[in-house]
Amino acid sequence: MNSHAAIVIDRPGGPDALKLQSVLTRAPGEGEILVEVVAAGVNFMDTGTRTGQNGPGPFPVIPGVEGAGRVLQLGQGVDYLHVGQRIAWRFAWGSYGEKVTMSAAQAVPLPDNIDFETAAAILLQGLTAQHFTNGFYRVREADTVLLHAAAGGVGLLVAQLAKRQGARVIGRVSDERKVASALSAGVDDVIVNSDGHFLHSVMELTSGRGVDVVYDGSGTTTYVDSIASLKVHGVMAYYGPAVDTAPPVQLASLPNSILIGYPTVDDHVRTRGELLRHSAELFELVARGQLAVAVGQTYPLRDAAQAHRDLHGRLTTGKLLLVP
Repeated sequence: MNSHAAIVIDRPGGPDALKLQSVLTRAPGEGEILVEVVAAGVNFMDTGTRTGQNGPGPFPVIPGVEGAGRVLQLGQGVDYLHVGQRIAWRFAWGSYGEKVTMSAAQAVPLPDNIDFETAAAILLQGLTAQHFTNGFYRVREADTVLLHAAAGGVGLLVAQLAKRQGARVIGRVSDERKVASALSAGVDDVIVNSDGHFLHSVMELTSGRGVDVVYDGSGTTTYVDSIASLKVHGVMAYYGPAVDTAPPVQLASLPNSILIGYPTVDDHVRTRGELLRHSAELFELVARGQLAVAVGQTYPLRDAAQAHRDLHGRLTTGKLLLVP
């Protein structure tokens, strides 16, 4: 029977739980495709799979949900793709491998001018950035945006999209070494802070007004000052549960009549039609040079544990990729 190499997690644990093993290659069933993985995206949600917070089922599991590659085999009923076609996908468990069997509905055809690495780096986080700036909250000209992890994969894309829409972007990074990356994405003012106490800096930069919207994926450390940084009727997009447990919200204690929400990309791509349309918009911006995709580092598949160490240690900028 056919087999391929993949990263397998036998039990919850730290990065060392990620082991390269030979696994059986499952033939595609109805509505599925078998894909050769050329590049796989590394995301914070993958660290949750490793620790048992999320995943496709009981251990052992193969982590990873995002990547790009070529169609190797079609399952029954798949008539809108063809063998050899270049595709990317945003959600298919088991993407940390040389091959993955996945739902064909998650596959997005790649234009000839988009390479595999770029596609694997932009699809999930690009759709997320679209949702943040055009769906959950529509960034408008003259808005002031506070963006945490501004040098990360999502942050660099949110910054560019917000700037395209006329906003002023204040970015927070945890280390001086990340300032240049944030500025390269168009961030207007950079706050270097790692302890979660940045309110004074925000209020100085906004002359005490506060910001229109906060994008906070940094967890509970930044939660209090993020809320306090909002102007009257400001909006907080909180996606910190990907990092740690969301703090309880005491509604009566929220200041300035602010709004808080937890935006998820599934609400941005509820149908295959929306997935195709929104991904095509991203690819077009990239092709025109209007959206830069920053691949921070690539790792061979066997070094997935190191990729997780670097990601969790906030040692990187841009998107991390595994290359089988």
